[in-house]
Amino acid sequence: MDKIKIAIAGVGNCVSSLIQGIHFYREKNPEAAIGLMHYEMNGYRPGDIEVVAAFDVDKRKVGRDVHEAIFAKPNCTTVFCPDIPFSGVTVRMGRILDGVAAHMKDYPPNNAFVLSEEPELSADEIVEILRESCADILLNYVPVGSEEAARFYADCALKARVAFINNIPVFIASDPEWASRFEARNIPIIGDDIKSQMGATITHRILTDLFKKRGVKLERTYQLNTGGNTDFLNMLEQKRLASKKESKTEAVQAVAAKRLDDENIHVGPSDYVPWQKDNKVCFIRMEGKLFGDVPMNLEMRLSVEDSPNSAGVAIDAIRCAKLALDRGMGGVLEAPSAYFCKHPARQFTDDEAYTMIEAFIDDTKAPGLSVLKKAS
Repeated sequence: MDKIKIAIAGVGNCVSSLIQGIHFYREKNPEAAIGLMHYEMNGYRPGDIEVVAAFDVDKRKVGRDVHEAIFAKPNCTTVFCPDIPFSGVTVRMGRILDGVAAHMKDYPPNNAFVLSEEPELSADEIVEILRESCADILLNYVPVGSEEAARFYADCALKARVAFINNIPVFIASDPEWASRFEARNIPIIGDDIKSQMGATITHRILTDLFKKRGVKLERTYQLNTGGNTDFLNMLEQKRLASKKESKTEAVQAVAAKRLDDENIHVGPSDYVPWQKDNKVCFIRMEGKLFGDVPMNLEMRLSVEDSPNSAGVAIDAIRCAKLALDRGMGGVLEAPSAYFCKHPARQFTDDEAYTMIEAFIDDTKAPGLSVLKKAS
C-alpha cells in the first residue's frame, strides 16, 4: 500500500502519542496489537502513516525534527515509544492568530508556551508546503478555543486540496457553510472534536443510552474533568471554553431519551491541576428514577492518560480519510465523523455510528453511506 502522508498543525501531546503509536504498532504482530479498534483497514496499517509536514509556534519545537519535537516541553504525555529515528521533517513556524491564550505567559515555561521568534508563515507559504510535501491529509491539533487558527488551517487544506481532520471543538465539519465548501471541491473532511478511545464523553454517552434503554428516567447529570496538560491550562480562559462545552454537552444530550433542561446538565473541563500532567480525571454523576418512581444515582470516576486515549481514534480517522481519497469521495464523511467525533454534523447513537463506520470501511456493504449530502 502507498504511505498515508499527513501534515500536522500543532505538535502537542496528542501528536506525540499519535507519532509514538505509529512507530509502536509498526513492528507489532497483528494478533498482539491491542489498543486499536482496527489494526488493518482495507490494507492500511498504522505504520503506513507518515508525517511529511508539521507546524507549531513554540520555540522549543519550531526548527526541530518533528520526531524530536514531540518530546519537547510543554509536552508531558507518557513516553511509551522513545526510540524513534529522525524523520527528516522540520517543524515549521505556523500562524499564531488566537492559538495562544493570553494568560499562558503567567505560567512557568515547562507548563505553557514559549513563543518562537521565527516569522509566521503566510497562508500561501503553508499551502505551498502542503503541496510540495505531497500531503494527503492535514490534521488540526491547535489549542481549544482557537477559532481563527482552526479556520485558517481549514482554508489552507481547501486551497492545497488535501483532506482535513478537525480534532478540536471548533465547528467546521458541522458548520453547513464550511461543509459545503469541502463538498464543492470534493475534498474529504472529518470532524468536529475527536472522541477518546475510552474517555469521559464516550463513557457518559454509553451510560446515558443505557438509562434510556433500561427505562430509567435521567433527571440530571454532570461530568467534571481535571487535568494538568497544556490543554487544561489553556481552557482556564473561560471564553475559550464555549465550543468545548457545547460539543461535549450535545454529545450526551443526543443520546438521552429526553433532552435535559440546561440547568440539569453540566459537561465540561473543570480545573487545571499541574501535577496531573497528561492524566485526566473525570467524575460523572447521574440522577434518575427507577420503577415506581424510586430515586437512584450513579457515580463514576475515570482516570486516563489523555493523549494516548485519542491517538488510536486519530489513526482510524486518518485511514478513513485516505479511503475517501482513494475512492474519490469528498465533503463531510458522515460515518467517520459520527463515530470518531463528539460534534458531527448529525448525531447518531454509538451503536448506529459503529454500524455506519464498519459499512464505510467495507464500502460494498453500503455504498455512499459515508458521504454527508446537503440537507434537503
